[in-house]
Amino acid sequence: MEDVRISLTVNGHPHTHDVEPRLLLVEYLREILGLTGTKVACDTSSCGSCTVQVEGESVKSCTMLAAQADGADITTIEGLAAAGTYHPVQAAFHEHHALQCGFCTAGMVMAVVSLLEANPNPSEHDVRHGLEGNLCRCTGYHNIVEAVLAAAESR
Repeated sequence: MEDVRISLTVNGHPHTHDVEPRLLLVEYLREILGLTGTKVACDTSSCGSCTVQVEGESVKSCTMLAAQADGADITTIEGLAAAGTYHPVQAAFHEHHALQCGFCTAGMVMAVVSLLEANPNPSEHDVRHGLEGNLCRCTGYHNIVEAVLAAAESR
C-alpha cells in the first residue's frame, strides 16, 4: 500500500506525515508523535483508554484511522493542562482520588471533558451513563463520579 500524507493539529501544534493508510490514530499519536498518555488496552473499542478529542468530540482513537483525521484538530491528555496548571477535570480527579493504577485515567478524563461540554450540570445518573464506554478496573467508579460532579460545580 502506498503511504498517504496527512496534516493535522495535535494539542495546538501542526503535524504533517506520510502514513500507511491502515495506521490507527492511536498508533499515530503514540508511535509517531510520542504522545503516550493515550493508551492501547483492549483492541476492541470497549475500554475507552484511547479516548481523545477530535474537533472537540470524544473519539476512541483505536477506531479511527490516522488518515481519517486529516485536517482535524485533536487534543490528547497531554494537551489539556495549560502552562503547568491542571485542567479542572484533571484537578478534580486528583482532589477526589478518582484513580488508582492510572491506566484508564487519560481516556476517562478526555471523555469527561466532552461530557461536561455537552452537559455542564450533570446528575449522578448522567455521569454514570456518560461514562459507560470507559472502563476502570480499579476504582469502582464512586470517586470518578464524585470527581466529575465536583468538576461540573467548579466550572
